[in-house]
Amino acid sequence: MQAQKKGIISGKILSVTKEIMDFATVQLEGTSYGGTTNDKGIYHLEAPAGEYTLTVKAMGYQTVNKKVTVRSGEHQKINLKIAPAEMALDEVQVQARHTDRIKKSAFNAIAVDLKDIAGLNKNLGDAIASVPGIKLRESGGVGSDMQVTLDGFSGKHVKVFIDGVPQEGVGSSFGLNNIPVNFADRIEVYRGVVPVGFGADAIGGIINIVTKQQRQSWFADAAYTFGSFNTHKSYINFGQTFRNGLTYEINAFQNYSDNNYWVDAPVLDFETGAMNVKKLVRVKRFHDTYHNEAISGKVGVKGKSWADRMLFGFTFSNMYQDVQNGVKQKIVYGEKHRKGHSFMPSFEYAKRNLFTKGLDVVFTANYNRNATTQVDTSQYEYNWLGEKHLMNSRGEQSYQHMRSDNDNWNSTLTANYRLHDMHTFTLSHVFNAFHRSNTSLLAKEEQSDPIAKETRKNITGLSYRLMPSDKWNLTAFGKYYRQYVTGPVAEDATQSNYVRTEGTNDFYGFGAAGTYFILPELQAKLSYERACRLPTIEETFGDEDLETGDIGIKPERSDNINLNLLFSKQIRKHGLFLEGGFVYRNTKDYIQRQLVSLSGGKEAAAYMNYGKVLTLGYNLSAKYNFSKWLSVGVNFTEMNVRDNEKMSGTSSVANPGYKSRMPNLPYRFADSFVTFYWRDLFQKGNTLTVNYDNQYLHQFCYVSELYGTNNSDYMVPNQFSHNLSLSYSLRNGRYTLTFECKNLTDEKLYDNFSLQKAGRAFYGKVRVFFGN
Repeated sequence: MQAQKKGIISGKILSVTKEIMDFATVQLEGTSYGGTTNDKGIYHLEAPAGEYTLTVKAMGYQTVNKKVTVRSGEHQKINLKIAPAEMALDEVQVQARHTDRIKKSAFNAIAVDLKDIAGLNKNLGDAIASVPGIKLRESGGVGSDMQVTLDGFSGKHVKVFIDGVPQEGVGSSFGLNNIPVNFADRIEVYRGVVPVGFGADAIGGIINIVTKQQRQSWFADAAYTFGSFNTHKSYINFGQTFRNGLTYEINAFQNYSDNNYWVDAPVLDFETGAMNVKKLVRVKRFHDTYHNEAISGKVGVKGKSWADRMLFGFTFSNMYQDVQNGVKQKIVYGEKHRKGHSFMPSFEYAKRNLFTKGLDVVFTANYNRNATTQVDTSQYEYNWLGEKHLMNSRGEQSYQHMRSDNDNWNSTLTANYRLHDMHTFTLSHVFNAFHRSNTSLLAKEEQSDPIAKETRKNITGLSYRLMPSDKWNLTAFGKYYRQYVTGPVAEDATQSNYVRTEGTNDFYGFGAAGTYFILPELQAKLSYERACRLPTIEETFGDEDLETGDIGIKPERSDNINLNLLFSKQIRKHGLFLEGGFVYRNTKDYIQRQLVSLSGGKEAAAYMNYGKVLTLGYNLSAKYNFSKWLSVGVNFTEMNVRDNEKMSGTSSVANPGYKSRMPNLPYRFADSFVTFYWRDLFQKGNTLTVNYDNQYLHQFCYVSELYGTNNSDYMVPNQFSHNLSLSYSLRNGRYTLTFECKNLTDEKLYDNFSLQKAGRAFYGKVRVFFGN
């Protein structure tokens, strides 16, 4: 008997706002005939002649069913549009289109979906705390300096982006610990080797905050949090997309806290002038108020023949911060503070198939004006009891009342060209220019520094991706880095006279990344890069207060290797995910943050190059889901970042610290979580979520191991903290009430040069969401 001849159905899937729906599932219901749309939203099915129901599913969108007739030997084109679904907390969100895309890529990356935690009292920093290889480091409470440690690299080694736009120099209001989770749709974390599309000079990796791009025709999202230490946080986001493609969106948020939690600190005796650093007194922070406010808006068009997206934006932020202590716990201030504001106009343009089929272009540009004022004019010295003592001179750290005007220009251009779905070429270029002028406000007339501080940075990348099948793909790339720096440098040791100096750094980098599905459930990823990290603004010029820069600091150069194995299996109601990763970094001119002594017993932080540093480490991760009511996960990381310089500098003397750990870097840490979901509790569409999580940090030395391994004075101790939250959402997430306890067992927590963080704290949050 002759086999029945098949027919073909193909077409394009779009959203109702004309956004291309890639990685949407298209299936002939009740059969094995199906697949996913490609990055142009195209699907292609072959099936025997007959009557079928064509089903289209995409995460966050309503399912579409359409009766179709497949005719023998015929090719039909059926294009469909799908509408957004109401926001729902659903386990299937783990398999969202963008998450799948990152998983299939050759790069060592993970996507963190924020929908499930949008109602919780979390910021973007909290959201990534459970990513394997990541450790958050904060120097205090709300508004304090926060750094991300990623696979053994921290601080400036890890770059932050919002929608692919670098955030260097935007101000503290847009730090990860200040932005609420509602601000974004997901967070993408790339560890080690980074796609050229980001134009990044990161050795440790990057964090890309992805805001919500595919909105309903109108929406409003608002939240308010109140908690310990007189903490208040609020957020509102609303916008609308009209039928003609016109769109607008407004985002606003604020944070306020007295940060008056208890700490253990040595107290200076003003009568004797002595301080016993081993005698710690329990005291309350009394000069640590922080508040910031930010508002951003965008207006433009979407879904036009000449632009998929063209948006004009404007952002304004304001900040005030009391400075309670210096880089170490024993240093305390009572009047020192800083304040600042910034504004930033921006432009964004994106178009698929520009001029020719397969050519996609994204261009962004912004200008950021950031003015920060440092005020240190008190004539009093304070101790941790809040007592004050009259000094012979002014200034608790260094006498100043200075305004720094920082101007940042940024632009990014990324072009992707797809050829027959198998070949993709990417060209990217990132330009950044920075200018800082300092003005002293101490005199009756303002006095500006005669020599400004400036940098210009250009990074160009070109890559080629070969993707012959869903089973494997390979990416090869090259990058060119160039940085120009100019500013003042002291003529002699007295630092009384300065002259203008300038210099240029350039570097070529290259690399490759590949992935292969050994089994449908088992994936391997391998990547290598010869990378460069250009010094940041803070490392070059300092912050004009507690950190000093070095205008002659060199770029870091590194050979990076990442190897990962990932296993994912779904059996009925059970889901299991396992991952193991190996990290190798061989870094030259490693930029290290260290303590330096100032006059009067004060201390500050400074940056310096360190010859050679070798990083070897691994991370392990496991996650289990049962149906829609239980999720359990655990991560473990160990990173050995060690001094790899055999000789001391250029001398022939052996380096006594050879093979010792680099100071002030956590090297062993773990976290785990358990989350329960009670769906349809009391009423259909209502969900109770109970979440418990913990973080373990192994002790580490914040000075060289030569001095600190056997001395508790130089150790950040072992820490094990616990958090608990209960959240109840009504009407599929339209209303959410949350109660949270952080540091449930009131552990003593420390970080960055052993600065103490808050003890047990309680928070409540209410959130409402409307949209159609």
